[in-house]
Amino acid sequence: MAIQTHCNQTRCLMKREMITVPFFDMSRTPESERQAIDEAMKKVTKRNSFVLGQEVNDFEKAFATFCSAERCIGVASGCDAILWSLEALGIEPGDEVITVANTFIGTILPILRASGTPVLVDCLEDALTIDPDQVAAAVTPRTKAIIPVHLYGQPAEMDEILAIAEKNGLVVVEDAAQAHGATYKGRTCGSMGNAAGFSFYPAKNLGAFGDGGGVTTNDHRLADRIGMIRNYGQSKKYHHDVDGWNSRLDTLQAAILAVKLTHLPAANEARRSIAKQYREQLAHLPVEIPVEREYVDHVYHQFVMQVDQRDELRSFLDQQGIQTGIHYPIPIHKLKVFAESEFARKSFPETEAAANRMLSLPIFPGLTTEEIAHVTSTISAFFS
Repeated sequence: MAIQTHCNQTRCLMKREMITVPFFDMSRTPESERQAIDEAMKKVTKRNSFVLGQEVNDFEKAFATFCSAERCIGVASGCDAILWSLEALGIEPGDEVITVANTFIGTILPILRASGTPVLVDCLEDALTIDPDQVAAAVTPRTKAIIPVHLYGQPAEMDEILAIAEKNGLVVVEDAAQAHGATYKGRTCGSMGNAAGFSFYPAKNLGAFGDGGGVTTNDHRLADRIGMIRNYGQSKKYHHDVDGWNSRLDTLQAAILAVKLTHLPAANEARRSIAKQYREQLAHLPVEIPVEREYVDHVYHQFVMQVDQRDELRSFLDQQGIQTGIHYPIPIHKLKVFAESEFARKSFPETEAAANRMLSLPIFPGLTTEEIAHVTSTISAFFS
């Protein structure tokens, strides 16, 4: 009966003109912003300074200020941002690093590359961010660090996390890959831990035209060390003082990011407006939307909801030209690559439930009111 209803609804909807709604569309960048980016790129190519040029230094200063942090160090990716933070903070073989099971693999791989041992805990049921009580329970004499993830653009419960860290002498590395501009009780993500790792992947709130990442910190010694690590361990050319790597933010990408950074506050406000419309228009439907804490500024890198008939709904939306995503379909502890890990033998009920029910809707600056209404009316049609 439900299948027949969906078929009837599909036929009715198809009688109207099809509206295609992309999941993400960078082509909708305002023309003025695109022109400014073109000019910034021309300056780089004219100067022929493509590696650690002045634009990298300028962007690092601007982004540090934006995050209310003392320093920013541009690196090759968000993964590298977390990796070099852990290495610079002294993570050694056998050191345990606590983080949340409800995250992207990019949070876990740096722990392993730094020779640490990932210790996973579950997320909160309502906000889907890391559960501080489980973090406290997971601390052992071998624990060295905590990586709270500001998931989907909502900050983790940082007061509790920082209190646990202070009590146990631990370092905190914020995974802020999805939280450019988000704030927690007036403090900007990227300014609260010992360090924070950002991704500038194109689809992020602050996205480059390729891969890129950055570390923010208030610790000048830590920043200097990461600055050397990302550039072959050099303090100056041919003077290799630490064990380093080649992980530099490209100058062209820094020039692009510097332009886009000036537009980021408005872009984040656009995301909040879209999220507000989704929340209002979906309020009467049997879907669960993570709570937005009253003391945070959520920047909605993703707009997610949970629904029992997730796969059927996703297929229905796809038939109507609406693209969606799933963040994340396979929990970290169930990935094949980690099959032999100790955490693979554990259960994380909230993370597992979210993986089976989570659906991400289109959200990006430039998404129109008509498109938002089409998304929500189509979801409503699915349930009617």
